[in-house]
Parts: sequence; structure tokens; C-alpha cells
Amino acid sequence: MEKYKADSERYNKMNYRRTGNSGLLLPELSLGLWHNFGENDDFENARNLLKCAFDNGITHFDLANNYGPPYGSAEKTFGKILKKDFKKYRDELIISSKAGYDMWEGPYGNFGSKKYLISSLDQSLQRMDLEYVDIFYHHRPDYDTPLEETMGALDLMVRQGKALYVGLSNYQPKEAEKAFKILKELGTPCLIHQPRYSLFYRWIEDGLIDLLGNSGVGTICFSPLAQGMLTDKYINGLPKDSRAVKDGRYLKTDQVMEMLPKIKALNEVAKSRNQNLAQMAISWILKDDRITSVLIGASKTEQILDSIKATENTTFSEEELARINAILA
Repeated sequence: MEKYKADSERYNKMNYRRTGNSGLLLPELSLGLWHNFGENDDFENARNLLKCAFDNGITHFDLANNYGPPYGSAEKTFGKILKKDFKKYRDELIISSKAGYDMWEGPYGNFGSKKYLISSLDQSLQRMDLEYVDIFYHHRPDYDTPLEETMGALDLMVRQGKALYVGLSNYQPKEAEKAFKILKELGTPCLIHQPRYSLFYRWIEDGLIDLLGNSGVGTICFSPLAQGMLTDKYINGLPKDSRAVKDGRYLKTDQVMEMLPKIKALNEVAKSRNQNLAQMAISWILKDDRITSVLIGASKTEQILDSIKATENTTFSEEELARINAILA
């Protein structure tokens, strides 16, 4: 079989933004491996998703220790694809992983202790067959472990050469501010924060995005399409193969039905911008220059290509913003 050769035009197809005050540029879209890279997912499809992303200038692949299912399997899949297709492109890739949620049994397989974080990163590196990750995140705050211990572990990873940069995910403004201060004093500044953010979930506007902008920390947003609600998938009801119907863990059918009038109204705004709803939802996040990147998930290459079109129009008129805010009020 012919070896993979990346598209020579890839860097002309994507815009890149500086991550906070750092030297690191990230693509406006990054690919998350939360779904579709588990043990029972189609391996060839997973390969094609990564190739399609990279061929279009998406250089950042985002993982976590427990992505799968089962836990760890997304990193194993990614490691195999890296070896097969991307080995010679390693220095063109930003690979991130995280720890903070449930990973293995017992008291050392969860939360934010130094014991857990250091061993989790070691395991992630083993699964992906890497010497280092580009970004390592603490995946969620741990209110029982001193913040100094958790941040000290992140600092140690960088000093050990196992991570180039560190970040936080799901931290509220108050803890984030304390964490930034500790990391700065240790000499390993926080590169980036990864919060959930979408038209339907705007909590970062209550202080976090201002803090990140003022602190020179980048922002990469996950769930920009609100688990698929901000697409045209549900406009005419509940398709049998949709996530809400098949897997009610993250999105319930009654949630979709409740939001349907708003989804339909937002879809009309998107049409008036010559975008589909998913594209507008991504563009709307990227309109703020404090946002570094938007993390998309995909089960098909067409979804990646569709999302990329969102980067072509990230400006909104005052009238469009007023219409959107009125729908969401």
C-alpha cells in the first residue's frame, strides 16, 4: 500500500492564531479524538479522519487518557496511526493529552494528585509511543488536592521533557487565576485553557474569557455544536441514527425537543449568512480574537471539510449578533 503523503497545499487552507502570549500558533480548528477512535470504531475511518484534517492544515490533535471506549484506546489508536502515517510529520503536529477524570481503579487513578498526573502521562506516552506531548492538561479542578501540588506536577512534566506546554480544562475563573499565578511563579506559564463553549453554553462570558485575555492565556473551546444540537440534524425531528437517540449519556432527546424552536430560529440566521447552522456556530465562537481554536469532533471526513468552511467568515454584523442574542434570551 502506498505511503501517506500530506497535501503540499495544507498550510494555505487554514488560518492560525497565536496562543495567548506564547510563541505557539494553533489552527483555528483542532480535531478532538473523544469519539470515533475507540477500540470498536473503524480503524481505517479513524486514519482517514486524521489524514483529512492534516491535509487541510489542522495540525492539532487533542486526546485524553480516558478517551475510548475503553479508557486509553483512543491514544492507542492514535499511536498506531502516528506510526503508520505521520511519523515523519511529528514536528508539524501539536499532540495534547489530559488527566483528571476517572482512569483506573483505586485512589491514584483520578483527580489531581501528583501521583496520578505523572503516572497518567507516562502511560499516555507509552500508548502513543511518544517521547513527549506538546500540551498536557489537567482535565478538571480537584478541590481536595492543594492547587500547588497539581500545578507542581504540571511544572515537573515540562522539566522532565515529557510535555512542552501545560494547560487547564474546565476550571472556573477563580481557580484558574490562582493556578496561573502558581504556574508563573514556578516558571512554567499556563499556555491554554480548554472550556466548553457554544451558543447554548456561554458560561465563559462571566469572567473567564476576560481573565484569559488579560492573562495572555489561549482558549480552545470544546463542544462548539452542543453535542450536535447546533447542526441541521434535528431540524425536522429526531433521526434514528442521531446521538440523542442512540446514546443518551451526553445528549437527551427531551433536551433537543426543548431547544428546537431556538435551533430553527438560529438556522434562519445562518442561512442569511450563506452558512449552515454548524458553520455559523463555529464562526460565532471564532469572532472573538481571544479564542485561539475551536475543537471539533467528526465521524466522517465530510464533517471536517464542512467545519473548515466556517473559518472563511468569522465576522458578524451588529444586527446579526442582536438577532442571535434575541433568540437565545
